[in-house]
Amino acid sequence: MANENKNETVFGQETEFEGNLTFTDSLVITGKFTGVIDSTGDIEIDKTAVCKVDKISAKSIIVSGRVTGNLEASDFVELCRGSKVKGDIKTSYLRIADNVEFEGQVSMTEEMPDVDLFSMASDEFKKSLIMKTGEPS
Repeated sequence: MANENKNETVFGQETEFEGNLTFTDSLVITGKFTGVIDSTGDIEIDKTAVCKVDKISAKSIIVSGRVTGNLEASDFVELCRGSKVKGDIKTSYLRIADNVEFEGQVSMTEEMPDVDLFSMASDEFKKSLIMKTGEPS
């Protein structure tokens, strides 16, 4: 059974948000965000997004845009082609594409996600997160 009840919220390119944000499902930021994000869900920072944070905590974090601040993900962090990150990263799995600007330190935790990130393309992996059933495949 697919997870059909999962909600995805999108902050559009014209959206500017400042403050503390907490959520449990999925968030895509295409605009500007300043503050703290504390989530048990997934977050995607689109290529048009600019985020200045103290920290982003989430299950998974995919960055295609610009982030200044620390990232902490229980499953994985992916820095996509053309992204810019200035801050420390703490995660169990890290994927960095070519042409990424990264300045900071990386701390690897011992928990490993249940999928091999290097065996699939980024778009395929994103789709697998949406389609993930929670059952072994």
